[in-house]
Amino acid sequence: MQDTFFLAEQPLNDGHGNPPAGWGNPYQSGTITVAGSQAVFHDDKGHTVTFHERPGATSFLQTCS
Repeated sequence: MQDTFFLAEQPLNDGHGNPPAGWGNPYQSGTITVAGSQAVFHDDKGHTVTFHERPGATSFLQTCS
C-alpha cells in the first residue's frame, strides 16, 4: 500500500486545526489495519475511524496545523 493516500470518513478536527475533544494532541496512539481500499484506526480510548483510499492521489490533502 506504499504511495496510497487515505481520507477519514469524517473530519478529525475541531474546526480550528486541533484534534477533536478526547483525542491526544499532537499524537494519538493506536492501531491501523488496512484491508483493500479501507484503513481502520482503533485505540484504547474507544476511538474508531474508517479511512477510504483516494484513488489517483499523489499527495496529502492537508497536513496538521
